[in-house]
Amino acid sequence: MSKKIVIFGAGLVVKPMVDYLAEHGFEIIVASRTLSKAEKLAGSHAKVTARQVNSADESAMEALVKGSDLCVSLLPANLHVSVARKCLKYGKHMVTTSYISPEMRSLDQQAKEAGIIILNEIGVDPGIDHMSAMKIFHEVESKGGKITSFMSYCGGLPAPEANTNPLGYKFSWAPKGVLKAAGNGARYMKDGKIVEIEGKDLFRNYWFVNVEGIGTLEAYPNRDSMGYVDLYGLKNLKTMYRGTFRNISHCETWLTLSQMGFFKEDEVFEGLSGTVRDFILTRMFKVGKDVCLRELLQEKFNLSEASVVLKKFDWLGFFDETPMPITEGGAIDVLTALMLEKMSYEKGERDLIVLHHQFLAEYPGKTQKITSTMIDYGIPGGDTSMARTVSLPAAIGVRMILEGKISLSGVHMPILPEIYQPVLDELESLDIKLVERFYD
Repeated sequence: MSKKIVIFGAGLVVKPMVDYLAEHGFEIIVASRTLSKAEKLAGSHAKVTARQVNSADESAMEALVKGSDLCVSLLPANLHVSVARKCLKYGKHMVTTSYISPEMRSLDQQAKEAGIIILNEIGVDPGIDHMSAMKIFHEVESKGGKITSFMSYCGGLPAPEANTNPLGYKFSWAPKGVLKAAGNGARYMKDGKIVEIEGKDLFRNYWFVNVEGIGTLEAYPNRDSMGYVDLYGLKNLKTMYRGTFRNISHCETWLTLSQMGFFKEDEVFEGLSGTVRDFILTRMFKVGKDVCLRELLQEKFNLSEASVVLKKFDWLGFFDETPMPITEGGAIDVLTALMLEKMSYEKGERDLIVLHHQFLAEYPGKTQKITSTMIDYGIPGGDTSMARTVSLPAAIGVRMILEGKISLSGVHMPILPEIYQPVLDELESLDIKLVERFYD
């Protein structure tokens, strides 16, 4: 009798997971508030069915959890704990690709007592980044060395031929999630000193990184890197940094968007109409419609008349008669809708994921630099790289749990060899691989 899986969510990254698990003979329910999305994912798979379910419908959610062997939550991150509690209630395993929140971490003992695993952070970032890094950490330790510096970068970008807009970015996962992340603060360690950055200053703190096979990219800090020092078991670190990759001049533009207030979520407007320019002037800056927005931005943020930032804003529709894309929401919702309209992938365009680790390993008498790099492109007319690299590691984890190849219980991330090694091996067979380079 085949095992039953319920996948909550039918977003941009779910399809490769459904295809993979269906090919391995599992029974799958794809549950989404938008039935058409779930039906599209179910496609022609004989053992995949679609269900329309609102995540706020507790009884419907419970029924699906109860009838499954394992639940995958690809819902917004704030809903994972609610799903986890239902899994605890009915003794069902759970997998997510999201970061482990403090609330999720607090369920560790309950999960152990229930004999279930709640496997988190098994996507690309977080996910493949953890697994590929742990492989190097353990190899260095096995040879008598110690890691003194670890810098890790990851970013989803348009492939060069699809990089067709002035902002150098297109959305391959939830657009509002990208914008919400732009308001996060960050913390990391550089040469033994802790660096803390407020959300408002995130895009002031960037530098350039050269990646073999790609060229030069911008990198800025990604959340709190320090939480991983103990999780990774690295006791000799002087530098610990996790960053996000973007194309050149991204940070300058997004800093100005942040200063304008576009990433705030504390104010919601109703009855929106008119132009985007009018919204920025009257609702965000609270001045009259007759004010010249271009000149206001130049003066307020010290931008030159020839500023590349202003040219990008011009393309976005800030200065012309571009109509408001929504009638209700916050500034972040206005920007999300505007960017989604102008910065989505066209049919057949490829995306690109770049994951790049830099290690310094110290051995008696020598220091070695190591890099581990994944450059992965989407399939033209097929799955995006973002969808493949996010959902396939999770799908492999699901299969391993249900086949009894992972017998752990509690709240976990994929940093143990019994999880990461077979997942990395399987990913390589699916042509998702990292190239390791060693420099003495």
